[in-house]
Amino acid sequence: MSELATYESFNVEVNDYIAHVQFSRPDKLNTMNKAFWLELPRCMQDIEANTDARVIVISSTGKHFSAGMDLGVFSDTKSIPMTGDPGRMAENLRRVVLQIQDTVSSLEKVRLPVLAAIHGGCIGGALDLVCAADSRYCTDDAYFTIKETELGMTADVGTLQRLPKLMPEGVVRELAYTGRKFSAQEARNLGFVNAVYPSQEALLDAVMGIARQIAANSPLAVTGCKEMINFTRDHSVEDSLRYMATWQAGMFRPGDMMKTFQAKAQKQQPEYDDLFPVKGLFES
Repeated sequence: MSELATYESFNVEVNDYIAHVQFSRPDKLNTMNKAFWLELPRCMQDIEANTDARVIVISSTGKHFSAGMDLGVFSDTKSIPMTGDPGRMAENLRRVVLQIQDTVSSLEKVRLPVLAAIHGGCIGGALDLVCAADSRYCTDDAYFTIKETELGMTADVGTLQRLPKLMPEGVVRELAYTGRKFSAQEARNLGFVNAVYPSQEALLDAVMGIARQIAANSPLAVTGCKEMINFTRDHSVEDSLRYMATWQAGMFRPGDMMKTFQAKAQKQQPEYDDLFPVKGLFES
């Protein structure tokens, strides 16, 4: 296992097959600055390539999980020119938005389950982010808002595409059109979060416990679950069943099942091989 890179926007620790990514700019309300958008997909790739992690937990520090997009991102005239040919400006902005979308999508593309532990405000771009996590948990003082509408723009990084798959569409429309806050309890009632906890400490204890349960299972079986659930969300049942059959024909091997049966017979915890690390074509 190689040493992890360091990041400006968050700290990363890997223990007992769990990668803990914790936002580390509480004095700035963990706003998502330019470094954040560049670093997060690199972090996901780093965890896959250089650690033995089998699950990722994302949490935060300070008063809020994240106040969302740092507006300084859009005032960077080097990245987003504000003068010149309108067509070229528009083409450039489209590419910037696609890059930001890819950052959020990195949580879906990483083969490991991603659990979001949310406290305080989860605002704007932060809501985009947690919508891409596999599961969400929060404190009872947490709240969520599609803040972009109040700022005079349409949310463009994934909330409007993912949230209707996670809660009733009519509610999502109301939240998007009004920009109002919705509470932890409302989020729980709508099925957006799995559970609500009385404190950040209790939240992290519980989410780490769930992460340990995931990490104890066959990593090949778990990554297969993530692949199938993501595919099914965006395809028909028939297409998804066909893909499942193809996946099973290629990926299923009895080795992990035999380890499970043997461990149960001996009343022990099964020990599974790690997945091969995700490397670039010519990386060693």
